[in-house]
Amino acid sequence: MASTLCLDPVLDLKAAQPLKAALTEHRGASVQLDASNVERLGGLCLQVLVAARRAWSEEGHDLTIEPRSAAFSAAAALFAAEDHLGLKVDKDGAVP
Repeated sequence: MASTLCLDPVLDLKAAQPLKAALTEHRGASVQLDASNVERLGGLCLQVLVAARRAWSEEGHDLTIEPRSAAFSAAAALFAAEDHLGLKVDKDGAVP
């Protein structure tokens, strides 16, 4: 069973190190990230999430991001990071 980690509403430069530390605490097991409260996703936190997803995948664990706020989904689409984050994209190219 995956543990759940709730992401902060503002994932900006200041949030990158705490996000990395929180993810590190969950390393070695599947984890679900709750992005339902995210209002802003910055590039550095996006890099942390992409790196974490890659690390989890290489270790044979799942890292999923569900549920997601509209703001999180829109930022992921703006960065063209849907595939890197493992987000499902509908037939119109939108991130549900």
